[in-house]
Amino acid sequence: MGAIPGPAAHDDVQARVSEAFRLEYARVVASVLRIVRDIDAAEEVVQEAFAQALDRWPVTGLPDRPGAWLLTAARRRALDRLRHTRRVEGHADAIAYEATLGANDGVPDVTDPETIPDDRLRLIFTCCHPGLPADSRVALTLKLVGGLSTTEIARAFLAPEPTIAQRLVRAKRAIRDRALPYEVPDDGELPGRLPAVLAVIYLIFNEGYAAQSGNALVRHDLCDEALRLGRMLVELMPEEPEVRGLLALMELQASRAATRTDADGNLVLLEDQDRSRWDQAGIVRGLASLERAGPMGRAGPYQRQAAIAACHARAASWEATDWRQIVEHYEALAAIAPSPVVELNRAVAIGLAHGPAAGLAALDDVDDTALRGYHLLPGARADFLRRLGRRTEAATEYRRALGLTDNARERAFYAARLAACEPGEAASPGDTRRA
Repeated sequence: MGAIPGPAAHDDVQARVSEAFRLEYARVVASVLRIVRDIDAAEEVVQEAFAQALDRWPVTGLPDRPGAWLLTAARRRALDRLRHTRRVEGHADAIAYEATLGANDGVPDVTDPETIPDDRLRLIFTCCHPGLPADSRVALTLKLVGGLSTTEIARAFLAPEPTIAQRLVRAKRAIRDRALPYEVPDDGELPGRLPAVLAVIYLIFNEGYAAQSGNALVRHDLCDEALRLGRMLVELMPEEPEVRGLLALMELQASRAATRTDADGNLVLLEDQDRSRWDQAGIVRGLASLERAGPMGRAGPYQRQAAIAACHARAASWEATDWRQIVEHYEALAAIAPSPVVELNRAVAIGLAHGPAAGLAALDDVDDTALRGYHLLPGARADFLRRLGRRTEAATEYRRALGLTDNARERAFYAARLAACEPGEAASPGDTRRA
């Protein structure tokens, strides 16, 4: 390795450190956390290592393996901190822990990062522990596994930064006070704990794919982050079918994200999307991941949802969509993971497979009490009523949907549909279509 020549060296180093930060942050934090056993201390050590890289790399040159350099530097600092605690405070537990650390890790010399175990899976399960509040799990996962700053997380979820900071504080305090284990559950516990991990990653993706508030319908940054987390989880747990199922689902949905809005950011329904602009590489990746997940006879909820997304991805046109197969998938999904939202989606699929009257009848069987604040229920009912020519009833439902969404783009969509149903507007065929 040689020193970086020229005045652009500093910018080049900053770019490489930023790249290494995003790619390596989770692994480095996870490895350091094994040593210091405190999340705040681990983050401090890792920040120091990255600052050291910014200081040294312009002089010594960029290392061939930046991630390995950072991992070694961070672990050295962590071991120094542990030894300092032993010397200054004389903690017996610190002395005992340091004595067992090398034996457990098999890494008496941290200069060989290849021998350092990859602890990211422990980190993911710690962040997504079911004992933590759901919003804290999301924030902690994005912070520690995704490497996002508190400011970035607040911006991503359109929340005040102090709110996100408080969620992080609560999560770390809960982990410390309740002594939540920094470990991967054993085989017997894994089925019960894995859904919490998958749910956090998919929640992040969904907030990006259909933002609940704000001016943008799609948040590509959040979609990309969820995909990165999903790929990381597949790398760490390649034999888990639902892990591959979730990645397949996100890849297939993300493949059409760019066509969900027009040049002005307005909602474009699935029927009207330009399928030639769908990300074909993403579709190929999604279908391959779904195939590797295993047979559908034993499919879990994410595999089944991915199969539904695959029906859309394989259809050459809206008219060619196999809605009957989609109905079957929703019926199977309802059997293994029943929920009012699944029933709503099943009803919509019935309407598209068998006509708006059948869809409206199916919607009448959905538990609207559980979906009282969910704008897609009156939105679906409005579209079926509109297609049946019942414009006055449709207008009532569009008003309900309009009052239940905070997303500016969806509000504009429902307002336009409502205007089309008002007296004096020319009748036009309605549409119950999904973006």
